[in-house]
Amino acid sequence: MTPFTVTPLADALGAEISGVDLSAPLAPDVIDAIRHAWDTHLVLRFRGQTLSDPQLLAFTRHFGELDPPGPNPYGKPFLAEFPEINVISNIKKDGMPVGNLGDGEAVWHCDMTYIDTPPRAALLYSLRIPPSGGDTYWSNMYLAWDTLPGDLKKQIDGKRAIHDATYNSAGMMRKGMKEVTDPREAPGAHHPLVIRHPDTRRPALYLGRRRNSYIVGMDLDESNALLDALWSHATQPQFTFRQVWRVGDLIMWDNRCTLHRRDAFDPNASREMHRTQIKGGIVTPYETADMVS
Repeated sequence: MTPFTVTPLADALGAEISGVDLSAPLAPDVIDAIRHAWDTHLVLRFRGQTLSDPQLLAFTRHFGELDPPGPNPYGKPFLAEFPEINVISNIKKDGMPVGNLGDGEAVWHCDMTYIDTPPRAALLYSLRIPPSGGDTYWSNMYLAWDTLPGDLKKQIDGKRAIHDATYNSAGMMRKGMKEVTDPREAPGAHHPLVIRHPDTRRPALYLGRRRNSYIVGMDLDESNALLDALWSHATQPQFTFRQVWRVGDLIMWDNRCTLHRRDAFDPNASREMHRTQIKGGIVTPYETADMVS
């Protein structure tokens, strides 16, 4: 028997796990059951948790090796004692941000796909929440691929795209980068537009983020038109789950088969979250022979 309750949160993806205290030691069968639920629902929510930073790190380690956060615009970890934790916040102390991404919208994206080995997953734990706004959305890239029109599937067969490293999902330029005017010259990893998930073996669209993306080998205008069609398809409401945050929520998501975004919120309100991520590997293409027309 599953040692907790799993309640789906949307038709496309997302489930709430009830009856587990993540601050306590967890038996192997509980971890296995969480992993199975995660493979099934892609995004899991645990409500009413009270976690210290070491407890958040300990829970994350059950699912893989910790991966340090990508470089933020300020060039140093937000938590010197726990550099594996990224702080997502708009709060400032003594005029300096205590975290990343501020209070604006964070556009649809997949985390850190600008590197050759993006993280496999991430966990986000809420400490302070604004009265409204700041909701987070996830979109199911398995469904996006399964429902993609056949002509678009053929057009992206074997294609790779540049995943730009210049800007983060809030539009802030990363430290050491310079403005990009031609997407064909953007720095960043080249990944297949359709990948095979290494655990489930299912195909999924793999888009990264739209800004400065470019499909390698195509005319720029044709690349932009095709990418616009893919993004329009992949972010349709029927593929998504919306998370309205409460203090004590922990969300974990599979970074290889989902996209996510965040709403803006009142800059006078405070939002603070601690985030961990799990090390990934080389992104594997969904082979041409496997493509379904």
